Amino acid sequence: MIYLFLATGFEETEAIAPIDVMRRAGVEVKTVCVDGTDGFVTGSHGITVKADINLSDVKLDKDIQGVVLPGGMPGTTNLEASKEVLKAIQYCFDNDKLVAAICAAPSILGHMGLLKSKKATCFPGYEKELHCAVFTGGSVTIDGNVITSDGAGNAVKFGEAITGWLLGGSVARRVTDAMQCRI
Repeated sequence: MIYLFLATGFEETEAIAPIDVMRRAGVEVKTVCVDGTDGFVTGSHGITVKADINLSDVKLDKDIQGVVLPGGMPGTTNLEASKEVLKAIQYCFDNDKLVAAICAAPSILGHMGLLKSKKATCFPGYEKELHCAVFTGGSVTIDGNVITSDGAGNAVKFGEAITGWLLGGSVARRVTDAMQCRI
């Protein structure tokens, strides 16, 4: 199970594109409403989506494969303000589960001290928030169980990297090739 956290102000493309790639590959992904209990979350461009589950439904157990954090503002700061989201990130990091963040969201990992000596990337201007990371400036960077990406324009590539980490690169490439992505 992958949990993709949605907080008010999330960047819509950075959430929906990776979900689409993962689900096409057969990955079980649950979107998680971070604020409120009605399940509806409005992104930074006014698009409202209905999350699969609420934050209270997240289970940190053997079935969790990882967490995905879309960026956007104020979505990133709203994710970081949630103790439950931070607990899920830490659990996954400590148990070698996937921790993936795009755009401004890698700053959360930096603030938590999880990027120390790890290679990472982020949206331009957030580099100093990565605290002790080795900034790559790439569109997607994978270092162990941490995947980071720079922004919405690379959201499908980010989804492909997540899917590749979970299921293997050839599976991920088959999915994006079928989507006519030339990445």
